[in-house]
Amino acid sequence: MAEFFNKTMARNIYFGGSVFFVLLFLALTFDTHRQLPQTDNRGEITEQTSLGKRVWEENNCIGCHTLLGEGAYFAPELGNVYERYGRSTEAIKAFIKSRPEGGIPGRRSMPQFNLSDEELEALAQFLKYVNGIDTGDWPPNIQG
Repeated sequence: MAEFFNKTMARNIYFGGSVFFVLLFLALTFDTHRQLPQTDNRGEITEQTSLGKRVWEENNCIGCHTLLGEGAYFAPELGNVYERYGRSTEAIKAFIKSRPEGGIPGRRSMPQFNLSDEELEALAQFLKYVNGIDTGDWPPNIQG
């Protein structure tokens, strides 16, 4: 084996394999960037949607919920909450407003954030926007 497999061959295999995998990485990166625009929501990001994202971040919603699979798994996935609530922003706002001030004793529940009507509408519009993103059928069930 030592006579057949020498340093030159090993070096050629190393460099050849390296070049192959770098080219493969570049091809897959190019293909991903080509396909990403097709998964976009195609909805316009309005000032209200941006405000909703800021409300989401300021209240650390991702500390309990997941959004498109990212975040904590303490509370339900919210990437499809607009769909789950019958495609109604009013239902989302009503749910958030209905949370009791101190939570439900003995149960894990969402706290009352005392959001203004403008913030509630913005958050609902943000969740509606997120619902329109093509996630490749994630989450796998409607309940998140």
